[in-house]
Amino acid sequence: MVTLNSFKYAVKGMREVIKSERNAKIHLFFAGLAIVGSIILKVGVLEFLFVFTSIILVIFAEIINTAIEKTLDLISQENNHAVELTKDMMAAAVLLTAIGSLVVAFVVFVPRIIELIQKYFL
Repeated sequence: MVTLNSFKYAVKGMREVIKSERNAKIHLFFAGLAIVGSIILKVGVLEFLFVFTSIILVIFAEIINTAIEKTLDLISQENNHAVELTKDMMAAAVLLTAIGSLVVAFVVFVPRIIELIQKYFL
């Protein structure tokens, strides 16, 4: 059974990731921008679900990346090739989800932005 403590711990973890990770702040900034853009550009429900899912995947990848990095730092203090490689792989996972989100943003937002430019400026 889910208790309020479970939510408290989850919020605490999220707060720690946001506080300690510069990239998490960047991801959240662009997530906010995507949500505001979705509202302003009147994105449909299905397209918004793609945008929202992309946001969740990037933030999820960043949280997992942070958790694994902090765990590896506890396990190995010295320069360790396997630790470095694992951290690089996690960074690649975050990069891949971010690139996927850019593709979704391009497909969803660019046609609407072009339409607005043509309507009001050309």
